[in-house]
Amino acid sequence: MSLAHAAVVPVILANLALLASSRLVTCIRLVALQGAVISVTPLIFESGPLTVHTAVLCAVALGLKGVVFPLLLHRTLRRVVVRHEIEPYLGYPLSILLGILGLLASLWLAGRLGVPAGSYRSFAAAFAAILTGLLLIVTRKKAFTQVMGYLTAENGIFLLTAVLAPGGPLFIELAILLDVFVAVFVMGIAIHHINRQFDCIDTDRFCSLKD
Repeated sequence: MSLAHAAVVPVILANLALLASSRLVTCIRLVALQGAVISVTPLIFESGPLTVHTAVLCAVALGLKGVVFPLLLHRTLRRVVVRHEIEPYLGYPLSILLGILGLLASLWLAGRLGVPAGSYRSFAAAFAAILTGLLLIVTRKKAFTQVMGYLTAENGIFLLTAVLAPGGPLFIELAILLDVFVAVFVMGIAIHHINRQFDCIDTDRFCSLKD
């Protein structure tokens, strides 16, 4: 098994585990593991000798995805009175089923687009991660879990960039990472203040607000 194929396995397993898990601490660890694995994929898909561009990108991505983001999320989690995702809009078995269907659809799309054989599985895993992230955002009630979905989708975008455009411009990837960093920081502050004011971070409660 090649390194590219080996890296795909934890990404796919993390996708399914995120859809199956209700514990927020577990979700943070899964996203951190997935992000750490995806952060080194540019090294795998580098066509020529290792460049400073690729090394810097991987180092920054690994630091943010594997260390900084999880620490920020753990810090926020300690401040809010929530530990589990309770009664999501879509049940966990159905979520897993949709995750598997999303993976199959990603494999089909990779075949339709004529993705090279060496990148076929990696492309499918990246697109499946994006779909998993969107599914978490749409089907989960807790704002904290929706942040997990946002990070999962960004992991998929990062892997997709590594597969389709290896050795791409450094500033583009770093700009994306910076945007995500700011988004996670702002979301953490927002969740903290929502919890302080309303003692709840269920987004479906907004439907009960009236003039």
